[in-house]
Amino acid sequence: MSISSSAVQENSEQLLTQVLTYHNQTKHSFTNYARGPRGLDWANQPNPFRRYISAPLRPLLHTSNSDNSPLYDSLFNSLPPPKPISKSTISEFFYDSLALSAWKSTGFSTWSLRVNPSSGNLHPTEAYIISPPIESVSDSCFVAHYAPKEHSLEIRTQIPSEFFTNFFPNGSFLIGLSSIFWREAWKYGERAFRYCNHDVGHAIAAVSMAAAGQGWDVKLLDGFGHDELKKLMGLDVYPEFKTPSTTIKGKLNEIEFEHPDCLLLVFPNGTQEIDINYKDLSLAITKFPKLDWKGEPNSLSKEHICWDIIYKTSESTKKPLTSSKNLIIESFQKSGTCGVNPYNPLNLRELVRKRRSAVDIDGVTSIERDTFYQILLHCLPSGFQEGQKRQLGLPYRVMDWDSEVHCVLFVHRVVGLPKGLYFLVRNLEHLNDLKKATKSDFKWEKPEGCPMELPLYELGRVDCMKLSKHLSCHQDIASDGCFSLGMVAHFEPTLMNKGVWMYPRLFWETGVLGQMLYLEAHAVGISATGIGCFFDDPVHEVLGLTGSNYQSLYHFTVGGPVIDNRIMSLPAYPGPTNDV
Repeated sequence: MSISSSAVQENSEQLLTQVLTYHNQTKHSFTNYARGPRGLDWANQPNPFRRYISAPLRPLLHTSNSDNSPLYDSLFNSLPPPKPISKSTISEFFYDSLALSAWKSTGFSTWSLRVNPSSGNLHPTEAYIISPPIESVSDSCFVAHYAPKEHSLEIRTQIPSEFFTNFFPNGSFLIGLSSIFWREAWKYGERAFRYCNHDVGHAIAAVSMAAAGQGWDVKLLDGFGHDELKKLMGLDVYPEFKTPSTTIKGKLNEIEFEHPDCLLLVFPNGTQEIDINYKDLSLAITKFPKLDWKGEPNSLSKEHICWDIIYKTSESTKKPLTSSKNLIIESFQKSGTCGVNPYNPLNLRELVRKRRSAVDIDGVTSIERDTFYQILLHCLPSGFQEGQKRQLGLPYRVMDWDSEVHCVLFVHRVVGLPKGLYFLVRNLEHLNDLKKATKSDFKWEKPEGCPMELPLYELGRVDCMKLSKHLSCHQDIASDGCFSLGMVAHFEPTLMNKGVWMYPRLFWETGVLGQMLYLEAHAVGISATGIGCFFDDPVHEVLGLTGSNYQSLYHFTVGGPVIDNRIMSLPAYPGPTNDV
């Protein structure tokens, strides 16, 4: 039975209304914060480690040697030759992307850190590998869940060999990402859906950079829909969760289900074009639920709170299967450079495993203007010249859409650059619209010494320290750094023109950008941290933005960290390691 175009239009409008309702309802303001728990229920803090009980566990190798890892900054010029898939390279890949990076201890509390950052260190993101046979891991093609605490793969099922030979290039494998909303909602309530999708973006960037270290490229296979991803990752194991009509509390084990987010194709760099036939792939995946799946998911909490609007919104943003198309692999784009190389001689493994989220910023450290410009050059989705777009570089080449996220910058301590409000335009097609949408007295002038290929604009010279602090929920970290920023997305037009499933993807893009800011900060010898708590509409008012065409989705700060010597650092895993 065909569905009329008017019915489709009406349904699209209803979905958009639900997403906009969620977004507006979960905004913080000077007078009211988004709904969340009144206190933390420590007895029911979710277990950060998902395990599949009785699934075969295949330990991966613990890599203590970083000599074979390329220098971080070299990856922006060219990727190393691709390595073959093996137990060793897959071990290194996970070790550099989604593994534990350290344990921390103080008093009676001990907690783990991971290579991929997470809002509140709660880690809602789970990862799966769908791979051809790997010696000493599986003799057959398989689906496995990555267990970061054990640095091991839990073999969920074996799959037909033709799945890879028929659909994907030699030397490739798939990474699936999913989210457990409950892990973030336990602390953050209704705003958790935003934070979960930030973390998907963090993980996408972490996977992309770790793959680059092995000479592998990564592309988001965004033609797949929610149902295909659920079957492919074996998430049918979870009972169907029916969203209640209101917020409820109690024993709700089904709320611990995993929401399938995305699928990443990892393949040898240098591949020019890949023919992805989503229709035939979808038919092959329909057989996956009938495979012999191993393991039952562990329980994460004894009691739960269901924030109903999270699950209504996740339903509204489910992506359908979309039409088949060739996957075009853009030529690798070298990133721009600015003056003297500011990076410490760290290889990729050293850098990603020593990345930390700053808890406090010292309010003293400054950086040079050229270092600031260099960091921003690595925040661009592609190389730019005025009016010209060039090919994509790391890690933004992983994404399947043109950039929809820009940055408003509060510059505090950059030597050679006046304090003030600046704007980084990450998609030049939006430049004229942004000028019209923001305050008429903004200057929109390139600052002194700014590289031609860096679309950075000075809006006004003003001390923004108090302003940035107040906008970021009165947090000192926003004013004590070298600079802080808000990530402003081209919002409602994107949802209307591309589909409401772009809502989580806008947050993914901010997460990818956030992970690069983390790495850039550490590479030049300072630190950074994401800021999820900010006052949404006051940010828009500072810029003069009205309506929903542009919305601030994520804030960040970069500066000198304050080290708390009361906290003891322990290695992530037993045995020889360079982790601190």
